[in-house]
Order: sequence, then structure tokens, then C-alpha cells
Amino acid sequence: MENFVQLIYFVTALLFILGLKRMSSPNTARSGVVWAGVAMVAATAVTFLLPDMRNQGLMLLAIVIGTVVAWIAAKRVQMTDMPQMVAIYNGMGGGAAGAIAAVELLRGEFGEAQGLKLLAILGALIGSVSFTGSLIAFAKLQGLMSSQPIQFPSQQAVNAGVGIAALLLALVVLLTNPGPMVLLFFLLALAFGVLMTLPIGGGDMPVVISLYNAFTGLAVGFEGFAIGNAALIVAGTVVGAAGTLLTFLMAKAMNRSLWSVLVGGFGVEQDSGEVKGSLKPIDLEDAAVMLAYASKVIFVPGYGMAVAQAQHKLRELADLLESKGVEVKFAIHPVAGRMPGHMNVLLAEAGVAYEKLFDLEDINPEFPQADVAVVIGANDVVNPAARRKGSPLYGMPILEVDKAKNAIVIKRGQGKGFAGVENELFYAENTRMLYGDAQSVLGQLVQALKRL
Repeated sequence: MENFVQLIYFVTALLFILGLKRMSSPNTARSGVVWAGVAMVAATAVTFLLPDMRNQGLMLLAIVIGTVVAWIAAKRVQMTDMPQMVAIYNGMGGGAAGAIAAVELLRGEFGEAQGLKLLAILGALIGSVSFTGSLIAFAKLQGLMSSQPIQFPSQQAVNAGVGIAALLLALVVLLTNPGPMVLLFFLLALAFGVLMTLPIGGGDMPVVISLYNAFTGLAVGFEGFAIGNAALIVAGTVVGAAGTLLTFLMAKAMNRSLWSVLVGGFGVEQDSGEVKGSLKPIDLEDAAVMLAYASKVIFVPGYGMAVAQAQHKLRELADLLESKGVEVKFAIHPVAGRMPGHMNVLLAEAGVAYEKLFDLEDINPEFPQADVAVVIGANDVVNPAARRKGSPLYGMPILEVDKAKNAIVIKRGQGKGFAGVENELFYAENTRMLYGDAQSVLGQLVQALKRL
């Protein structure tokens, strides 16, 4: 039976890797998720067959409760809330890894096996940080607390002190039979996760979610080594590696070092200099005429499109323009929205062909040839201030909407972006503001175009 379990774990590992590979393309992503899901179910089920397995009743109860909660939550969650769902589910993974380590350490299961004990402690530390850090990220994204960085005097010194104290206690746990000191170690690790996330602003949340995803993977992998579970080792290693790569890709897309994300307090509203020009509104009929007589239109979706659930209306507008002979493309910034791939998922849900989606490097050279660039709820990722020294956004790669012949910005109001920086695009001479809910405005544009 032990050999059979290990065989299923091996098949599970293959399915995890193949599933992750298929997730790299929107055309195969759904099947990739299914493959990985089947693998997880198989690994969970076969674990019951391990010799000396105890507490099966409690395990089944936990699985039933978790399945029911997850099913209801997944059915009810809006696409706009998907980033915070990812954050909290990721945190649960880190918490589970930490809980496994807590049980093993309190029982003294490792004896003289200091190497395995060290791996368990590392998994406990990283998993605990991921758990509470992800909870804070969830609260910020859900609006339960301010998305702005929360700072206090000597914050970095306090954070460093708590982190060092947690590491020292980890050493005590490793070298002694500490008993209650294990609980204090976990409390400090959990506190460090909170303190580490509080000063991070909403503008950096895509990077933070990816980072904690990597943390959870590493924690699970370490615990897998500690307790000798091959499925946990493979799953944790794959998730940790993918999360680490994604974290650095997201940081690069924002031209931010990972260190500056963690300690910089980016997102505090700053004086980015006086913005020249004025906001120039456009009425709906004039916007429809501008689009109808364009040869090339580039749509730039952002979080505002997600909030309004306007992706289906945007697809309808794009199809209508194409029927009139207009060339239509979609420009996707790597960190548009609240998580990596947020816009890709929404547009794929609306049936927009993947071939029409273009990354920043590919679409930026085309903006000067575009008659109209239409921004739907995007803000920081199209802000020309990123090219100006002294701006908090300086150096961040942006979609160069300001270089289009004309720009139309669909926006509910005149607020700033998640980073708290005034958008210079809105004041440019070639930009017109079309105010209103994105779904309603796009629907009205469709009707106006049909009348032309």
C-alpha cells in the first residue's frame, strides 16, 4: 500500500507540472486548472491509505467543511474580487503549513533529526508570515482597511526587531526542547507578517500577492521534506518557484526593486509636481463619431473596467468597430488591475480573442499610429508622470497612450490612481474625459455607433 501511495504521489507531481504548463496560455489554462485540481484530489484521497493514519474522522470533517465553504465562495465571488480571494486562499495554504509545523514541533516528533527540525522551523516561519501577510493584503483589497501604506514612527526598526526576535527564537527551538517557547515563536512570526504588510500600499499589491504565493509554496515544500511527504515537496517546490519568478517579473514591470516594495511605503500620496493643462470632457455622441471614423483603435482596460464588469460591453463595442472596418487591438499592462493577468482573465471571459491582446513591449510602438486610444478605468499604468524624474512613479514602464493621436478616458470621476499620483494623461491636449460607469458608457457608445 505504501508503494501504491507513492506511485499516486508521483502521478500527482506530473499532473501538477503539466497543469502549470498549460496555465501559461489562455487557450489551455482552464484544462490546466482541472488537471491540477484532479491531482490535488487524488493526492488527498490516497493519503488516507497511508499506514498508521489517525484522526480520519476529523480529516473528513475538515475536508467537507472546506469544500462547502470554497464551493459557495467560488460561486458567489465577482471577478473584481478575485485578487482578494487569491490572497486569502494563498494565506490559508501558508497557515496550513505553519499549523503542520506547530503540531510536529510541539509533539517533539523530530528527536535528534536536526536537519528535518530546521526545515520544519523554516516552513513554520515562512508559512506564518504568509498567513497573516495575506490576511492584511485581503483586508486592503477588500476595503476592510485603507489601501494606503500604514506607517508609524521607527516602523522599520520595530519590524527588524520583531523579525530578529523571531529568528532568535527559531534558533532556540532548533537547539533545545523549548516547550512553550514554540508558541512565542509562532506569535512573533505571525506578528511579523502583519508588520511586514502594513506599510505596503495598494499600488504594490500585485507584487505582494505573488511574493506571498512564493512564501506559501516554500513553506509547504519545507514541511513536505520535514514529514517525508513527496506530494507536498513537489507541490510546494513548483508553487514556490512559479511564485518567485512571477514576483520578480511583476517588480520588473513596475520598475521597482523587491526591497523597495517591502520597505518603501510606496503609495503614500506625494506631491508629484504641478500638473499643467485642464480636464476636457467630451460628450458621448462626439466620442462615437471619433471612434466610427478612426482607422485604428487601441483599447486599454484597467481596474475600472473590472469594477463595472464592462468587459462584455467592451467586446461588443470592439466587434461593432471591426464590422465597420476599424482595426482594433487591446493593450495589456502586466500590473493592470489588482493581480497579474487580471485583464487577460476578464477579456477571455468576455470572449475576446487572445490574438488581439498585446503586451506593453509589443503595443507601445503602435500608439503613435492609433487614431484613438480608449482607456477604460486604467490610471497609474498610463500615467506619463512615470517618465518624469521626481515623480513617485518615475521609471515604471507604462502604456504610452499619450502618444496616440487622440485619447478618450472613460472614468467614473476625477480621482487619482491606486498609487495616489495625479495622472498627467488626463490633462494632455489630445485627451478627452468621458465620465460615467464603464459598462453604461460603453453600452451607450454601442447604441450611438449603431445610429451612425
